[in-house]
Amino acid sequence: MPAIGEAGKKGPRVRSDCHVAVELKTSGDLEIHLKSKVAGMYGERIETMMRQGCEVLGVEHAVITVDDNGALPFTLAARLETAVRRAGHEPAAEFLLPMSDRCCRESNRDRLRRSRLYLPGNEPKFYVNSGLHDPDGIILDLEDSVAPTEKDAARCLVRNALRAVCFYGAERMVRINQGERGLVDLDWIIPHNVNVVLIPKVEEPSEITAVAERIAEIQEQVGLESTVYLMPIIESAKGAWKAMEIGASHSDVVSLAIGLEDYTADIGTQRTNQGTESFWARAQVINGAKAAGVQPIDTVFSDVNDMDGLRDSVLEAKSLGFVGKGCIHPRQIQVVHQAFAPDKEEIDWARKIVVAFEAAESLGLGVVSLGSKMIDAPVVKRAQLTVEIAMMLGLLEADWRDEADQPGARLQGKLMEKGGK
Repeated sequence: MPAIGEAGKKGPRVRSDCHVAVELKTSGDLEIHLKSKVAGMYGERIETMMRQGCEVLGVEHAVITVDDNGALPFTLAARLETAVRRAGHEPAAEFLLPMSDRCCRESNRDRLRRSRLYLPGNEPKFYVNSGLHDPDGIILDLEDSVAPTEKDAARCLVRNALRAVCFYGAERMVRINQGERGLVDLDWIIPHNVNVVLIPKVEEPSEITAVAERIAEIQEQVGLESTVYLMPIIESAKGAWKAMEIGASHSDVVSLAIGLEDYTADIGTQRTNQGTESFWARAQVINGAKAAGVQPIDTVFSDVNDMDGLRDSVLEAKSLGFVGKGCIHPRQIQVVHQAFAPDKEEIDWARKIVVAFEAAESLGLGVVSLGSKMIDAPVVKRAQLTVEIAMMLGLLEADWRDEADQPGARLQGKLMEKGGK
């Protein structure tokens, strides 16, 4: 009997995807049967791509049936390769389209990570326009949003998306699976310019070490030097207990996130908007992240229709010390950004603190006060961060010092010795 493999989706409600069936044969020509809404314009190009893909994959004798509903080339290529693999054929090579110049952006350790938008790894229809919503990061998810039977298809699709899709400046993130399956996921994504790897359900620092070591091995094999950052996700009581150790487990960890759906299930309770049941775990993640020198990132807000509830949740998270939040729908992104942004009052306060500090520093003074309040180092640090964020968000001009209200800052001309005496 001929070997048959299928991948993708078909039907009247499918968009930006396709279904590819591959029937391997021992002899005969390579046959391509195409049904497509855009066959009149792109049918010949799709057939050519299928033939090129079969040549790369080492398929000589087969019947390829394509049911296309507006799939882009990266999706067509992924569905073909997955179908070939499912037919039992070990490809001669991966079917990789050229890496787009738009996909070569590197990230940096201290960039804003206020929002991260989760996209199911096996749903290409969500990919192309996701960056237009201006999230700080886009997560191509290989874990919970992908059915076990579709993990192989998602890996292929995510790999191709990393090479082809422009996310308009958003940090390119992938959430891998747990354990050994996650280490295999790395083989599919690390060579293709992923910026951040999210590691789910972490309970031990050794889990981070294993991922970091495997990334280093892959990079050495393919000759890559760019840094791939790590974001462990705490989703259990054990993980929360070891939050600081996990956050400090490797120099490439940039953020420590919490996932409350799994955490509340782990401790045997229900998740509520009030969050009293998870306050301890969130505090552990915040303090563990701060102690480790990384960013604490809050969980997702699961009601995509409750914008007021989302705003309240972000403001609470901000007040606790979180600097980012997960998003499961594009409409949540701007609400998250607005709630995390410093308001006018915060910016004005921060400007005055920074001006007073810089003036005192230039005069060699050790003590600065603003009005009747003494300014100490932690206050200055917080003010500097607020000013920096305001400039990054376009809420404050780079030359704001020229317009600063310096008379409002009173210098207390008294040097202070070490120890506060």
